[in-house]
Amino acid sequence: MKIVFMGTPDFAVPVLKKLIEQHEVICVYTRAPKPSGRGAELKKTPVHLIAEKNGIEVRTPKTLKDENTQQEFCSLKADIAIVAAYGLILPKKVIEAFPFGCLNVHASVLPRWRGAAPIQRAIESGDSYSGVTIMQIVEDLDAGKMYQKQIVPITSETTGGSLHDTLSQVGADLMCDVLKNLLTIQPMPQDETLVTYASKLEKDEEKLDFSLEAEYLERKIRAFNPYPGTYFEYQGNRFKVLKAKVTLKEGKPGEILSAQKSLIIACKKNALEIIEIQRQGKRVMSAAELLRGFSFQEHSAL
Repeated sequence: MKIVFMGTPDFAVPVLKKLIEQHEVICVYTRAPKPSGRGAELKKTPVHLIAEKNGIEVRTPKTLKDENTQQEFCSLKADIAIVAAYGLILPKKVIEAFPFGCLNVHASVLPRWRGAAPIQRAIESGDSYSGVTIMQIVEDLDAGKMYQKQIVPITSETTGGSLHDTLSQVGADLMCDVLKNLLTIQPMPQDETLVTYASKLEKDEEKLDFSLEAEYLERKIRAFNPYPGTYFEYQGNRFKVLKAKVTLKEGKPGEILSAQKSLIIACKKNALEIIEIQRQGKRVMSAAELLRGFSFQEHSAL
């Protein structure tokens, strides 16, 4: 099967690699290289690098809305387009360019968590599972018919990073399975009464709000680890929190209840014991290790 692949970040890489092994990927669309680092050197996307390594043509349009770009896309005469975290909206002409349309690898069990950040929102909300849905792309956001799903459990140890890596591998296998059986699968419509939306991660969400319950904050810390991360500030220092656990202690929200051998901060209900932490400009370490070189005043407020 002749495939056009459209993807950008690390999540899309396992999908592209599997497709290269099993099909003919004739062209790859990805986001344009961006300046990175102190020298502002242009950095290609992970998908771009894999495509180049395999000798596949790469295109990096800033939009798919202009007519010339759409004509170039249609002229590829592929059988199907496969999309995984591409990052650009696909116009109707692009969606309908090939005989089998466009299929998307979506990192949730649809119709739950349509939208931009399904991995983080599932963990943050306390869901017991996530998964992958292979769906048909339509003009409405993540609203197309579903070809296949696979569920992945979310445990008390699951982080945004670990779930991301698992779902990217599941998505690669699931997409290839769908392509093998494409002519016999009957895609199913989504139940619109069960739709939820995974809103984009905003910068102001990264700061921990201790007026919320400890159980929620612990989930949020896991959901945002490693990206975009969560933090609190103390005496002009920023501390990134990578791991914490709920402890049955009470105090005023934001009050430092313990700062000797452990760092415990009161929340609206219960408290958070910080397990892994990173002071700005320093390496990641255990809270106990941090406390040997940095002092927090007990019963002071964050």
